[in-house]
Amino acid sequence: MSNKRSGDRGFTLIELIIIIVVLGIISTVAVAKYSDFLNESKIQAAKAEMAELKKAIVGNPSAVAGGRYSDVGFEGDVGHPPAALVDLVRKPDTIAAYNAIARLGWHGPYIDSSGGDYLKDAWGVNYVYSAASRSITSTGSGTNIVINF
Repeated sequence: MSNKRSGDRGFTLIELIIIIVVLGIISTVAVAKYSDFLNESKIQAAKAEMAELKKAIVGNPSAVAGGRYSDVGFEGDVGHPPAALVDLVRKPDTIAAYNAIARLGWHGPYIDSSGGDYLKDAWGVNYVYSAASRSITSTGSGTNIVINF
C-alpha cells in the first residue's frame, strides 16, 4: 500500500527557490522605490524650509497693509542680510533694537525656531549660509540644493 495519494502534490525545491527569488526581486524594487520617495520628500521639505528662511531674510513682497509693504524681513528692518542664520532668532549685539518711529533695527524673531531645527536640513546637516553670495545651500542630499535671495 502506497502512502502517496494522487491529489497530494507539494512544491518541489526548484519551485520554492523560484518563488523566493521572485519575492526577493519584488522587495528590492519596492525598497528602491520607497527610498526614492523618501529622498524626494526630504528634498521638498528642505526647499520649503529654505523658502521660509528666505522670507525671514528678505520679507514677503505680497504682504501689504495700508498700502505699505508690511513684511520686510530682517534685511528690510536692519538694512543688510544677517551675518548668520541664528540672527533671525536672536538679536545680534551689533544691531540696535527696533525703533518704531524710524522703522529700523532688529524686529525679530523673524522665524519660528520652536517647531524644529531651522539651522539643519531634512538630513540633519547644517545649511550653508552666505550673506556675501546671498544664498542658502542644503548639502544633506548629496547634491546641493541652493536658494538665492
